[in-house]
Amino acid sequence: MQAMTFTFRKLILVAVTLAAVAACRPVLAEERGDADVVQRIDHVVNGLRTAIVVDGDAPMTLSDRMNELHVPGVSIAVIHGGAIEWARGFGSVAIGGPPLVPETLFQAASISKPVTAIAALALVQAGKLDLDADVNVALKSWKIPHHPYSQSQVTVRRLLSHTAGTNVPFYPGYQAGQPVPSLVEILDGRPPANTAPVRVEHEPGKQTEYSGGGYTIVQQLLIDVTGRPFPALLDDIVFKPLAMTHSSFAQPLPAARLPMAATPYRADGAPVPGGAHVYPELAAAGLWTTPSDLARLLLALLDSLAGRSNPVLSQSMTAEMLSPVLGSADGLPPGIGRRGMGWLVRGSAPNRQFWHNGVNEGFIDTMVIFENGDGAVVMTNGWGGRILVDEILRSIAAEYGWPDRQAKVGKLATVSPQALDRLVGTYRFTPEFSIHVTREGDRLFSEATGRERREIFAASDREFFFKVVDAVLSFDTDGQNAAMQVTLHQEGTDYVGKRLP
Repeated sequence: MQAMTFTFRKLILVAVTLAAVAACRPVLAEERGDADVVQRIDHVVNGLRTAIVVDGDAPMTLSDRMNELHVPGVSIAVIHGGAIEWARGFGSVAIGGPPLVPETLFQAASISKPVTAIAALALVQAGKLDLDADVNVALKSWKIPHHPYSQSQVTVRRLLSHTAGTNVPFYPGYQAGQPVPSLVEILDGRPPANTAPVRVEHEPGKQTEYSGGGYTIVQQLLIDVTGRPFPALLDDIVFKPLAMTHSSFAQPLPAARLPMAATPYRADGAPVPGGAHVYPELAAAGLWTTPSDLARLLLALLDSLAGRSNPVLSQSMTAEMLSPVLGSADGLPPGIGRRGMGWLVRGSAPNRQFWHNGVNEGFIDTMVIFENGDGAVVMTNGWGGRILVDEILRSIAAEYGWPDRQAKVGKLATVSPQALDRLVGTYRFTPEFSIHVTREGDRLFSEATGRERREIFAASDREFFFKVVDAVLSFDTDGQNAAMQVTLHQEGTDYVGKRLP
């Protein structure tokens, strides 16, 4: 009886919440009965593509790929012409659970970083932070320990752009029921923290080194200079001004909001034990939100950049936020883009795109917007979203004619089994990373360390491409002792591995 009462109360809460949000959000084009938009949605959900396609490859459907990749739920918001054109949920909040709707909450993971960057720069704009001063001057509750690069300062600009030389790239979060450390315990790497101490390991301002730890310093900095809890501060600086009514940095979510939250799943389709992990590293990974809320943030970004009204950042501050901090010398592959403060910037005007990915345990997300006012946000509650999100974006890109992110076309060559045999073996790139190449009949497969096995397709007898990801393996000899080696071409960068004897 108690279980039935609890379930009934959950249903009532969901219904009331949906009614409330429906009353305050704009009517989208699809809801007005726009036949063209309905047709576009149909094209998107039935037009998924791999990164590279060949003649005869049929488009894939969203429902099929969700089943194959064990992703229970997908939420999509599409931006077209400077407005949210449609937003829909597909699948379910959890296996066997209620249908997923546009208001379903997802962990945004590292998409928390550009949101945090906006808040930090709003404080810079208000004169409460100095963009290029030593942050240790403003930090009160914790200080960055002494490091051997005292001639180069750790600044807000460098922390937001991952150029401060700080460590701890990612945070795994904490399973339900585990002790959750304080922010200072995380920064010092003291139990119950499950990550290393946040320290300066490279000279600040010299190279890009992705650092969730750097954003944890920013979190402490914002708390110290305002004297306010981080979630409340972000509510007032970012969420309320931009009408992001479903967004919160509360970790864990309050019980009243749990019925609206998606359940995360692993690659094999099993739920993450205990549900969503808790991420006290709020600035780096702690945001709960929806695609529609993130789409509003993206549109506000464009408005500000173009000099239109924006209640958070000025045009000049937005332009500075989106300017590469280290330019072409930051070491990032060209296919990824350059790092501004909190954002990745790819391409050149008038086709620049501003974007960021997010990966938490069981949640995979991406948001992107182009200067022309087209873009999308895709959020998933399954580890298979690592592949699915990009397939969805390619379908949207094709339907809306984006200048980037569309599938590439590959051409197949016929290669004899004997020629394939010469390529079989294990190729070591680093002591921690290798690619194992095997043959089955006239097919060749690649299995990288920590990744699933994938078929590779012949463009010639020495060059093979993946379909699922935009990557190529080129086999050759090293020119010295005729030992076989392979070059992995991915995102504008080449990695060379030597075949083991």
